[in-house]
Amino acid sequence: MAKKNTDKVVFHQIKVLDAGAKGVSVAKAPDGKVVFIPNVVPGDVVDVQTFKKRKAYYEGKAIHFHEYSEHRVEPICEHFGVCGGCKWQNMKYSQQLYYKQNEVKNHLQRIGKVELPEFEPILGSEKQFFYRNKMEFSFSNSRWLTEKEIDSTEDLGNRNALGFHIPKMWDKILDINKCHLQEDPSNAIRNEVRAFANEHGLTFFNPRAHEGLLRTLMLRTASTGEIMVLIQFFENDKANRELLLDHIYEKFPHITSLQYVINNKANDTLYDTDIKLYKGRDYILEEMEGLKFSINAKSFYQTNSDQAYELYKITRDFAGLTGNEVVYDLYTGTGTIAQFVSKNAKKVIGVESVPEAIKDAKLNAERNEITNCEFFVGDMKVVFNDSFIAQHGHPDVIITDPPRDGMHKDVIEQIMKIAPEKVVYVSCNSATQARDLALMDEKYKVTRVRPVDMFPQTHHVENVVLLERRN
Repeated sequence: MAKKNTDKVVFHQIKVLDAGAKGVSVAKAPDGKVVFIPNVVPGDVVDVQTFKKRKAYYEGKAIHFHEYSEHRVEPICEHFGVCGGCKWQNMKYSQQLYYKQNEVKNHLQRIGKVELPEFEPILGSEKQFFYRNKMEFSFSNSRWLTEKEIDSTEDLGNRNALGFHIPKMWDKILDINKCHLQEDPSNAIRNEVRAFANEHGLTFFNPRAHEGLLRTLMLRTASTGEIMVLIQFFENDKANRELLLDHIYEKFPHITSLQYVINNKANDTLYDTDIKLYKGRDYILEEMEGLKFSINAKSFYQTNSDQAYELYKITRDFAGLTGNEVVYDLYTGTGTIAQFVSKNAKKVIGVESVPEAIKDAKLNAERNEITNCEFFVGDMKVVFNDSFIAQHGHPDVIITDPPRDGMHKDVIEQIMKIAPEKVVYVSCNSATQARDLALMDEKYKVTRVRPVDMFPQTHHVENVVLLERRN
C-alpha cells in the first residue's frame, strides 16, 4: 500500500530483510524494487518515506516503527543517527559479524565465481568500542543544525563545531561531544581544544569562503600509551597558533608528539604538506610481539592496533613459513607485515609506492635489528617486473595487501607468470578481491578464507585468503 506525498512515496509496514552495502539496510517495495534504508535493523517492520527513486531502487528513511527486530540494541552514542561513523551501533554485535561474513561470502561467490573451501569463522574484535588509534576531526564556523534547531526561533548562539562531516555534505560538520571510537584522552583533548578556541576567539574554518584559522585536528594513539596531536591551520597566525599549542601541551603534558601544519590548499590532505614539530618527537611508537614500529603523521598503520595483531597472525599462519622461503610483501606500507613474518622466512622483500612509508619501513627494521628484510619504493605495476625478481630472488610466497581498488592487472599477470607456491591475499574490499581471485583461478586454488572484523559498529570488514598453486 502506498500513497503520494508531495511527489514522494510512503510505503507502509515494510519488513527490513537484509543489511546492505555501505551500512544501510535493504527491504522490498510493493512493486518489487529494492529500498535502501539507513538506521534500521533487519527484522524491523517500518513505514518508509522515500526521497529518491531510481530505475531499480528507492532510497528512503523510516518514519514509523511497527515492530522492532530481535537483533536490535540501544545505541550508546548520543550522536548515532546523525553522525555517519557507526551505522550499525543499533545492531547486536553477533549479527554484525554474521552480515560481514555473509558479505565476504557473497562477493567471493557472486563476483569471483571460483571454487571455495568452507569459510573459517569471522574473527570478531574483543573491543567493540574505543578501538581506533587514529581519528581526524574538522573545524567549522557553521555547525550542522538539527531539525528542531532549524525550526526554533531562539538565538542559536555560537555556530562553531569540531567533529565529523555529515555524510554526503562536504561543508557541514556535526559538533561531537563524546565519540566512542578512540580511547581517552581523545575526547578530553578535542573538547579542550574547542573550548579554548571559543574562549579566545580563534576562528574556525569556513569551507565555502576559505577562511579561518583552525582547519583539522588529528589524534593518534598507540598501545604503548603514546599520543600524537596534529593541528592543521589554514592561516599563518603565529601568535594564536602558539597560544593554542602551548595550552594543549600545558594541559596534556603526557602528549608524546605535538605537531602542526599550515595548509591553505583547496583540500586538507596532509601528504603534500610540510609538517612542523612543536613539542616532543615527530613519531609515536607502536609495539607488537616485541617489534617496535614508528608512526609519523603521514604513516599508514592499521587503525585497530589490537585487531591488526590478530590479522597479521592469521596472515603468518596462512603463509605457513618454515624459515627457508623468499617472501615478497607487495603494498608493504611501513613494512609491518614484512617484519612480522621475517623471523619465519629466509628473506622478505617489501615494495611500496609511497617513499615516506619505505623510509619508515627501513628505520623500523633497523630499530628491530631485522637484517633479512629489504624495502623498495616504486609503482607496483612498474617495479614488480622480471629484472626485479631476477635481482632479488624468485618468491616462494607472496603476501599482498593492496588498497581498496585491489591489484593492478599487470601485477596479477606477473604473479601468474612467476607462479609462487602460495599467495596470501589480505583485503579491505572483498569485491575487488573476488575480481582478482577470478583472474588468478587458472593457476591458483583458494584453500583458506577467514574474514577479520577490524571495525565494529560499521559495515567494513577485512578478509584473508590463501591461494595455492594448482599442480
